[in-house]
Amino acid sequence: MQHKRNLLSPGPVCMDRLPNGLRIYSNTIPYVNSITAGIWINAGSREDPFSRPGLAHFLEHAVFKGTHSRDYISIARCIEQVGGYIDAFTTKENTCIYIRCLREHSELALDLLADLVCNPLLPEDEIEKEKEVIIEEIHGIQDSPDELIFDHFDELAFPDHPIGSSILGTEKSIDSISVKNLRSFLDRHYVAQNMLLTVIGNISHEEIMIEAEKRFNSLDGEQPPSSSERTFRQEYYRPFKKRDVKQLYQEHLLFGGTAERDDRHFYSLLLLNTVLGDGMSSILNLELREKNPLAYNVYTSLTCFDDTSMLNVYAGIDPENTDKVLESIRSALKPDTFASLSADELLAAKNRLKGSMVMETEKMTNRMAKAARDIFYFGRPLDLEEKLRGIEAVGTENLAAAAASLDLDTQFSLLIYEPAEN
Repeated sequence: MQHKRNLLSPGPVCMDRLPNGLRIYSNTIPYVNSITAGIWINAGSREDPFSRPGLAHFLEHAVFKGTHSRDYISIARCIEQVGGYIDAFTTKENTCIYIRCLREHSELALDLLADLVCNPLLPEDEIEKEKEVIIEEIHGIQDSPDELIFDHFDELAFPDHPIGSSILGTEKSIDSISVKNLRSFLDRHYVAQNMLLTVIGNISHEEIMIEAEKRFNSLDGEQPPSSSERTFRQEYYRPFKKRDVKQLYQEHLLFGGTAERDDRHFYSLLLLNTVLGDGMSSILNLELREKNPLAYNVYTSLTCFDDTSMLNVYAGIDPENTDKVLESIRSALKPDTFASLSADELLAAKNRLKGSMVMETEKMTNRMAKAARDIFYFGRPLDLEEKLRGIEAVGTENLAAAAASLDLDTQFSLLIYEPAEN
């Protein structure tokens, strides 16, 4: 067991393993009256078969439909009736089911999490009903162009790679999913060596280990071959430019590109994203909203997958301003932009990023998620101090090198949803 104290954490951080290979992460926080516990599966939509996008997300829903000891009503009721709540989500690379509850109900929380991933029944009648729920979820995204454009962008940028598949899938693919498909995905990926239990709050590591050994030891300890292999080569990314006409009042624009994973640029890309489009004082917000009133909503997003990184710039604009906005975005993304930042601008961006990192740890679900993502991405939890030092070490030359690695001068993609003429 690894056991250490994080100077910016109120209690010890521990990493451990059960005999079957399940990793256990704990962070004891004695001043709260609650715990946040999550069971993570290192499988998301990247692991969906090409013929059935949405399978990982469907399984996230399906495990709530009943276990050997609880029906679907009891699953929600047993934790809510003691004042807690349960939720789940699926990303391109992970699935998480998590519970927040009062300290005294920690045994119930861990028992319920274990029940969901160790003993799901996947009853066929409930699975068929859940298809309609997920299809309505898909409709909700289709009614939100500022969300849909990100899914559409990925599909166009990665036509032959699983990163490009929608997390939710399509109506056709959801309708085709069977209990057998769900069970096959569960047997392949919901195995101990591919999973992680994270518990944060007013509970000791020793208590967690006792409960975890009782409740999660039935998980299969054998990981099937290639259950989570992830490979990406830059040629999988296909730069494109596309316009779609939709029934909208505003134009939605998404610009971006990708680079293969290079950990030398990790902190530089985080800071680049902050400088460029995170916050009211970011370059693009000042340029496109304050100096030139060209956009109400403009921001950047950085996604670090296991093997590649993607930077996107989103803007909601008047169609008459498209060329001006694109010119500003392209100019802002040039390496020279970052190489010429003043010492004060660089310091302000670092403070903004470091401040957000520290404040995020004050929300327990964020603290849990950050730890899990670090463990999956780096193989270990990163101390907050280590992250802050990494940010502090970034210079303008590092930002310029990170911008150059994205090669958005020549390898950018562009998707525009433009309003139909009335």
